[in-house]
Amino acid sequence: MTLLDAGIVALALTTIALILLVVLRPGLTAERGGKMLAFIALFISPVAATWVGTTSHIEHSKTTSFCLSCHEMTPYGRSLRIADGDYLPAGHFQNNRLRREEACYTCHTTYTMFGGVRAKMQGMQHVFVHYLGTIPEKIELYNPYSNRECLHCHEGARSFEDLEDHADIREEIASGDTSCIECHDVVHDVENLGELEMWEGRTE
Repeated sequence: MTLLDAGIVALALTTIALILLVVLRPGLTAERGGKMLAFIALFISPVAATWVGTTSHIEHSKTTSFCLSCHEMTPYGRSLRIADGDYLPAGHFQNNRLRREEACYTCHTTYTMFGGVRAKMQGMQHVFVHYLGTIPEKIELYNPYSNRECLHCHEGARSFEDLEDHADIREEIASGDTSCIECHDVVHDVENLGELEMWEGRTE
């Protein structure tokens, strides 16, 4: 249990204890101090505990470990270790082109005003399908992958800007007329993991 988790549990237990105190000893609320205690116990503490807990779980839902905790995502986690830099997710993950502990979220959120909210809603849809729905045999994106997500990190980077192939089609990449995936089309390839060599290096 992390320090944050311990703090959330402590806040929740304190909230419950205050509520029980007010419920079991209603005479306390006769005085001004007791009324303030009741207000804190019944309104402030529950709101604070809910806000802190929700914020913590939303942040946890961004982690790679959370994304890969469902068994159907296990092959996608293994694909991050394919020992070939031509595999897009593996090359990014193994070369620290993103934070490894937020690898899935970094590439699969949308970098728009409400991109994070949209990603969380789609995540809830994944959870619903996992527990209550039918998991499809082939997992696919809801929408075609947008160049915007690639350019969020790569635009302005020397490795991207100095490449002649990129310079020749810069406008097409920016407009989306040419998809980054057209050239960088080797992605997770979960169907062939058994035939591929895996990288066993450190990821912490």
